Amino acid sequence: MFERCHGADNLRRPTLEIKVCPECGNEIEIFSIDKEMACDKCGFVVYNDIRSCVDWCKYARLCVGDELYNKLKKNPETAEQ
Repeated sequence: MFERCHGADNLRRPTLEIKVCPECGNEIEIFSIDKEMACDKCGFVVYNDIRSCVDWCKYARLCVGDELYNKLKKNPETAEQ
């Protein structure tokens, strides 16, 4: 059986971070599995600055599962709006 690494804990059990919108000062809630989040007030998009192990680990698909792996690897230029 494949044992999961501790580095992916914040992906399997998402953590919440509060960022401040640089445009309007509104609080923006972004989870560790989100690549980006738009401000509810002005629409400015903030990005998650945590580099995910999914970007570089060869075992990432096994560790986090297909659904989350595909979500995190999705190309933002081709993502559905």
